[in-house]
Amino acid sequence: MQYEPFETIYQRAVIRHGGIQQLEATLIKPLTKEKLLQHKDDRWLAAFSQKIFQSGISWQVVRNKWPAFEEVFFNFDIEKMLLLPDEVWEKKAQDPRIIRHFGKVLTIKENAFMIHNRQKNHSSFSQFIADWPVNDIVNLWAYLKKSGARLGGNTGPYTLRVMGKDTFLLTKDVERYLRQHGIITTGKNTLSALNCAQDAFNHWHKESGRSLTEISQCIAFSVN
Repeated sequence: MQYEPFETIYQRAVIRHGGIQQLEATLIKPLTKEKLLQHKDDRWLAAFSQKIFQSGISWQVVRNKWPAFEEVFFNFDIEKMLLLPDEVWEKKAQDPRIIRHFGKVLTIKENAFMIHNRQKNHSSFSQFIADWPVNDIVNLWAYLKKSGARLGGNTGPYTLRVMGKDTFLLTKDVERYLRQHGIITTGKNTLSALNCAQDAFNHWHKESGRSLTEISQCIAFSVN
């Protein structure tokens, strides 16, 4: 596979995004491993939960209600989430201070178990995430989809991005670019497409020294 040079992508993004200074000021950069390790595991559960509740609803509405979510769910303390009996979950799902969606509320419990299970083999869930190699990030997406609740599609990857883990995103613009250049030819969530996308991003990462996060954004900014 012949990939377009990253410098060509970057220069196109520069032109379409108002110049180098404007583009560089806009680019989000991932956290270092040391910074990732500073996240408490309750913050991962909170982040997953917020992205799940934002699916299909105004993100701002969820943000406005989030302080109430933190209060209702004990700041997403993992151990407390694991100890709550089923009847308490039903009661919390009816609390008018939050968005009342029983199915999404139950994902908090299920994802608390996922985080707890990783804690058994790692010092923390943050350690598990920080140790995952970025040249295989699509398999971390697959892990979240399989082991978590409602973390498939863009939800898991977007949460990783928000929390600072280096990851590309298959946004509409990025997907359009990959299809236009023949890098992916099947459904974007197929194993073949994900592996092909990973290979391309690994190539650009090695070529440019840029993070997957930066490369992904540059591609999005370079597309008409």
